[in-house]
Amino acid sequence: MIDPFGRAIDYLRVSVTDRCDFRCVYCMAEDMTFLPKRDLLSLEELDRLCTVFIEKGVRRLRLTGGEPLVRKNIMHLVRQLSRHLKSGALQELTLTSNGSQLERFAAELADCGVRRINVSIDTLDPDKFRVITRWGNLDKVMRGIEAAEAAGLHVKLNAVALKGFNEDELPEMLRWAHGRGMDMTVIETMPMGEIDADRTDQYLPLSLLRAQLEQQFTLTDIPFKTGGPARYVEIAETGGRLGFITPMTHNFCESCNRVRITCTGMLYMCLGQDDSADLRAALRASEGNELLSTAIDEAIGRKPKGHDFIIDRRTNRPSVSRHMSVTGG
Repeated sequence: MIDPFGRAIDYLRVSVTDRCDFRCVYCMAEDMTFLPKRDLLSLEELDRLCTVFIEKGVRRLRLTGGEPLVRKNIMHLVRQLSRHLKSGALQELTLTSNGSQLERFAAELADCGVRRINVSIDTLDPDKFRVITRWGNLDKVMRGIEAAEAAGLHVKLNAVALKGFNEDELPEMLRWAHGRGMDMTVIETMPMGEIDADRTDQYLPLSLLRAQLEQQFTLTDIPFKTGGPARYVEIAETGGRLGFITPMTHNFCESCNRVRITCTGMLYMCLGQDDSADLRAALRASEGNELLSTAIDEAIGRKPKGHDFIIDRRTNRPSVSRHMSVTGG
C-alpha cells in the first residue's frame, strides 16, 4: 500500500476497545461515555480485517485501546492473529497496555508469539500515579511488568511528559527503566478529545525536556527504529535508549508508515485529521473481501501529508474531537 506521498503503509494499529480501567487526566474525562458494545467489531471481524491488511502488505500489527486487555476474550483474537507470525506474513504482533492486566496475561501473550510490549506509565510515585490515572494502582502495574519480564517479553515504557507533574521525575524514571534493561519513550501530550483540564497547562515541549536532560546525561542521536515515530538517543551514563515522540514541536509525518482502525471499524489515515473510512460497512456488506480491499485502497489514496495539531491559549478546543482511546493509543 503506497499513499499519495510515496510512503509505504506497513504498520497497522488496531483499537480493540475504547474502554479502559484507568481515566488518565490527559486522555479522557472522568465520567466517560463509552460506546455501546453492539457498535464494536466482533473478535472475528477484527481478525478478518487485520488479515486483509496483512495480505495487502502490513508487516507490523499493534493492538491498542483504551486498554486492550480489558476486552472480553481478547486472547482468542491474539492467538488467531499469531498464525500470521507463524506463516511469516507478519513480522511483529505487539500491543500497548497500561499494565493493569499484564500479571494475568503476560505468559499467554508470550506463548502467542508477542515479543515486546509498550507499557504506559507516567510516574513511579504511587500517590501521583493514582492522581494521574484517577483509578490506577501502581503496585498492580509493577507486578504486571515483572510478569512480562518473567515471560520473556521486552518491555518499553511510554511516559507522557506533563509540565509541573512529572518533568522533574523523568530522569529518575529513565535510570530505573534502563537499570532493568527497558527502553523508554517520552511523548508530548496531544490535543485530542475534551478532557477536564486545559492542555496548555499540561504541555511540555520535548525540546525543553531534552535540554533539561542534557544537563545530567550525555545524549547521542542514533538511527535505531522500532517501526513507530520515535526518534532515539543513547544515554551514555545508563547505556539505554530514550525515544522522543514529538507530534507538536517536530512532527514525524514525512516518514509516516501507519494507519489506525477504531474498535468500530473506522479507518483513520492520520491520527490528527478527521477524514476516515467506514470499513465496518464494507466488512459486513459481503462475505468476500473484495469490497473491503477496495475501500482500503480508496482510503490510503486519501492519506494526508500530515496533521495540524495546535496547543496554545487561543486554541482552547481539541484539534480533533475524538479521544485517543477511541482512535487507538
